Amino acid sequence: MRARLGATLLVLSALALAGCSSSPASEAPDTMPTADAVPDGSCAYVEAAGGVREVTAPPAEAEVSGDVAAVLQTSAGDIPMTLTADRTPCTVGSFVSLAEQGYYDDAPCHRLTTEGIFVLQCGDPSGTGRGGPGYRYADELDGSETYPAGTVAMANAGPDTNGSQFFLVYEDTPLPPSYTVFGQLDEAGLAVVREVAAAGTDSGAGDGAPATPVTITGVSLG
Repeated sequence: MRARLGATLLVLSALALAGCSSSPASEAPDTMPTADAVPDGSCAYVEAAGGVREVTAPPAEAEVSGDVAAVLQTSAGDIPMTLTADRTPCTVGSFVSLAEQGYYDDAPCHRLTTEGIFVLQCGDPSGTGRGGPGYRYADELDGSETYPAGTVAMANAGPDTNGSQFFLVYEDTPLPPSYTVFGQLDEAGLAVVREVAAAGTDSGAGDGAPATPVTITGVSLG
């Protein structure tokens, strides 16, 4: 299943954002530990179906902190962003680990939404919106999340089903606070995503593959 953004805009699932489609949903995790089962300050990465590439799950103890500079190197141009490891250590830890293992290399951004919600969804090397890294982990939310232009957030298939798919918000987007916000695009990165969005989807519909194909060729960190 594809990760879903939420029932907004046909679920906009748009992100479902994990699987961007009418309802981007990804395979639900096999199991997810309760909060009591996870030591304070630790991250629980639980094995789940749908692994697209063989990777090693990140360590339970976050190895990143502070603001982490990252650049999505894509066929449409470089997309610089700043990741907030202190606020979302498990999410940023996972993203950094996957990037260092080359998981995102040659991975398409498979979904663009241009009505209701305004996002470009990426992070599934299979390009189907159903793939993930073979593990899932919990949300990092406090209920105050909003999704203005420039937001970088995780797509999911429901509570605590984060994997590898994420979305880039290019215009202010109304969504419930259900998607972990773990970074921010800089102005140059936002401009690249807006240029992709301006070309619309390949079908002309408000939700579909971008007309301008976008492939992540690599991720540079620091």
